[in-house]
Amino acid sequence: MFSQTVEYALRAVVYLADRAPQAGTTDDIAAATLVPKAYLSKVLQGLARAGVVQTHRGVGGGVTLVKTPEDLTILEVVNAVEPIQRIRTCPLGLAAHGVKLCPLHRRMDQALAHVENAFSKTTLAEVLAEPTTSVPLCNVPGGLRKARG
Repeated sequence: MFSQTVEYALRAVVYLADRAPQAGTTDDIAAATLVPKAYLSKVLQGLARAGVVQTHRGVGGGVTLVKTPEDLTILEVVNAVEPIQRIRTCPLGLAAHGVKLCPLHRRMDQALAHVENAFSKTTLAEVLAEPTTSVPLCNVPGGLRKARG
């Protein structure tokens, strides 16, 4: 359901949230999240354009979140790179259906609405604070903290 771009964006912001307010370099983020550096650079550019992250060049530079982990939702990250596309009108273009969706497309849109709602209510801080025996990302040097639980 979610593209690799969304997955990579979420990995990157979870990594940054765990380090906040400290900046992370593209190299550090790529190594910790197992995202190819070239792809990560494009993802980070999209996140920067959307105002989710900011980049700083030079010594001591890197990438940081614009908002605190407590204020940044999963939905904001997803919508920054590939917005959830709700079904507002018949995807088949059937004039008889118009905005009155058939049962199949109505259920599909309801599922998208549930995802959108859940993501809008979930902050990065909540993801990181959730007790778990597995870390959200890779267990590599520079990765996230040890499992919490």
